[in-house]
Amino acid sequence: MSITFDEVFERCMGHEGGYVNHPDDPGGETIWGITIATARANGYTGAMRYMKRDQAKEIYRKAYWQRAKCTQYNSAIGYQMFDAAVNHGIGNAIRILQRAVGVADDGLVGQMTLGAINEKSLDDVLVLFNAERLEFYAKLKTFQTFGRGWTRRVASNLRYTAGDTP
Repeated sequence: MSITFDEVFERCMGHEGGYVNHPDDPGGETIWGITIATARANGYTGAMRYMKRDQAKEIYRKAYWQRAKCTQYNSAIGYQMFDAAVNHGIGNAIRILQRAVGVADDGLVGQMTLGAINEKSLDDVLVLFNAERLEFYAKLKTFQTFGRGWTRRVASNLRYTAGDTP
């Protein structure tokens, strides 16, 4: 099964919501899961609370899907990488994937990383990747505040994994 960007976006919207400006969130003002910094870096100049869903979709496509090069992976891995990039940043998402497949976590996807991915079964890569995400979350100082939602996000992604693999 090949997962399209449209499907990836819809899944992400299941994790992300409307306008939020939580005082403990280092991302500050957020809508559709997009922080104000990411919105501004991608050309959105309006008030955050009024960003349209289709505007958010294009930011997601450009700032995460394309920049994280999600299409270079099997689409099941591409989805997980996209979701992690949205939630952790692209560099952290890549390092999480690298730790999952047992290579140096330098934040750069090259032949070693791609080779290590291909040496493991798809199921192993996906489960190990999500396990690394949980470890990453648990180390964050904001885990007490946001940890329940983050662990639900990973649980949901593990359910997608079950349907995304043959």
